[in-house]
Amino acid sequence: MQENFEIDAVSRSDQGKGASRRLRREGLVPGIIYGSGKDPEMFATKHNELIKHLDHEAFYSHILTVKVDGKAQKVVLKDLQRHPAKPFVTHVDLMRVRMDEAIRMTVPLHFEGEEGCPGVKARGTLLRGMTELEIECLPNDLPEYIAVDVSKMEIDDIIHLSQVAMPKGVSLVGWDKFDEENDPMVVTIEVMRGSVDDEAGGTEAEAVAEVPKPKAKDEQGSADKD
Repeated sequence: MQENFEIDAVSRSDQGKGASRRLRREGLVPGIIYGSGKDPEMFATKHNELIKHLDHEAFYSHILTVKVDGKAQKVVLKDLQRHPAKPFVTHVDLMRVRMDEAIRMTVPLHFEGEEGCPGVKARGTLLRGMTELEIECLPNDLPEYIAVDVSKMEIDDIIHLSQVAMPKGVSLVGWDKFDEENDPMVVTIEVMRGSVDDEAGGTEAEAVAEVPKPKAKDEQGSADKD
């Protein structure tokens, strides 16, 4: 489902670490908007409201609307700085977008059909070689994620990057062509060695347990006498 994200903000003129610390004490996050041939614009937004947006995966790869002093602009999230020890966002960078200009974004991969795929049902493990891709497209074509269908994968099957279908109007960045030596793995299904060994060991132990122990000589003699 397509989400609509709005960031309410106010312009700010104070610069420097001291000004940023004052904003954070007031529950605000300092930020900057740049791009599209316009001057950078500094702003501040409420930390609690920003955190709510960040809980949505789509927020990171979506066309956003930021309203600075009521004036709306279309932007994308380009950078996010967090406190190294506390659950606080310390700064946010937004880039303006024009609907007729291509943008580059990193979007997540969604692996669809994992629960029902034959390889997983056969006790295989889905191993992800990639979790996101850098793409280029017009803003209106920006996908929230790239889907990878794993529903028919068997054990030892591999899906390479060249096999991932790009949505209409979307192209990969840095991958003009592929060959046998230049086509990275996106996902595969393998049987983990430890689980197989454990199962085999358990079977052997059960088989040994079922073999009757030979009677001692004294027991055999007593049995013969009886």
